[in-house]
Amino acid sequence: MSKITFLGAGSTVFAKNVLGDVMLTPALQDFEIALFDIDPVRLKDSENMLNNIKKTSGSTCVINAFTDRKEALRGSKFVVNAIQVGGYDPCTITDFEIPKKYGHRQTIADTVGIGGLFRNLRTIPVMLDFAADIREVCPDALFLNYTNPMAVLTNVMNTYGGVNTVGLCHSVQACVPEMFKHLGLDQTGVKSKIAGINHMAWLLEVSKDGVDLYPEIKRRAKEKQKEKHNDMVRYEMMLNFGYYITESSEHNAEYHPYFIKRNYPELIERFNIPLDEYPRRCIEQISRWKNMREELVNDANLEHVRSHEYASYIFEAIETDVPFKIGGNVMNTGGLIANLPREACVEVPCLVDRSGVNPTYIGNLPPQLAALNRTNINTQLLTIEAAITGKKEHIYHAAMLDPHTAAELSIDDIVSMCDDLIEAHGDWLPKYS
Repeated sequence: MSKITFLGAGSTVFAKNVLGDVMLTPALQDFEIALFDIDPVRLKDSENMLNNIKKTSGSTCVINAFTDRKEALRGSKFVVNAIQVGGYDPCTITDFEIPKKYGHRQTIADTVGIGGLFRNLRTIPVMLDFAADIREVCPDALFLNYTNPMAVLTNVMNTYGGVNTVGLCHSVQACVPEMFKHLGLDQTGVKSKIAGINHMAWLLEVSKDGVDLYPEIKRRAKEKQKEKHNDMVRYEMMLNFGYYITESSEHNAEYHPYFIKRNYPELIERFNIPLDEYPRRCIEQISRWKNMREELVNDANLEHVRSHEYASYIFEAIETDVPFKIGGNVMNTGGLIANLPREACVEVPCLVDRSGVNPTYIGNLPPQLAALNRTNINTQLLTIEAAITGKKEHIYHAAMLDPHTAAELSIDDIVSMCDDLIEAHGDWLPKYS
């Protein structure tokens, strides 16, 4: 019996989408679904929920919950990762509150920036522990990483973990449909091409019946910018740099040095930037969980409709050899994007079939887009250097090179802020020399 292991199975809603999809896929019947989480209550919740879906869907998948990670992984063909190290309390609170003392504000803080940097530093050791187990008990497994910071963690698993890893993000699937809906455009028959890095990939081409749609998109976006809406940062970037970005405006507000600035406080209002957005979402999700738990875990008649998540489609393509195209995060091996560093993790179209995940060659990005990507890649690569070498100086380097942090703080303040964050994280971080 083939096996799919889900690490972080206590992420009940996400487990419902990914594993509910598996149970609705004919080619994946009779797979064992192995659940692992360090929280026994949430693990049991997800097990109960999935058994309810199994009953209503008629699936023949076998569901097993494990408290031993290595046993959950043993013999797996596919591994899905959806962990969060440190959670909202204390680690997300730390990521936001200490920078705030330096006048440094954030929106999401889970990718780059000072928050993304420290999320990486506490997550990488856990990921490398996963990798050691995988090399021992399921060395041929395909590892699907859904955990942020996507680019760094996917890079680490491939480069230092020795695990065949692809990173998956929702923003690629959502990019064109959401933007077209917002601009009142019909996406039927639209052809698009997206590539770059995670959360900063670019809609390089968008056309219909051979007609370039960008002129009309930009015309409508320019009109939209005359009134308040929730995508003002991305439209501003597109109107100045020429191309639309995959990830949301609240994310991109902190990936660039142009929008969250103490000396220009009016920009927050002008571009409708939601400071401290991620902590608000966390608090709302925690408060909603009691009602959601009743609906998801204790509903014996719970049903599921196959979602847009890539995981089950990847498994299906590998099992059936019927190709499926995804936007995947992979190493820039051989220069898939020629004007980005080879050691970076890039997000490009990939074709999946029985041979696995096969990235496509993009060539050069427009020079301004590659330049913007490199500003974030700099911080990503220095973060990896800090985590692998254990040298504190590289934490400082990564922070100093982050576009938003460098635009706001002096070198002395950046070093001091990093030291405060290291101290506040305590045992959530390894020791740095």
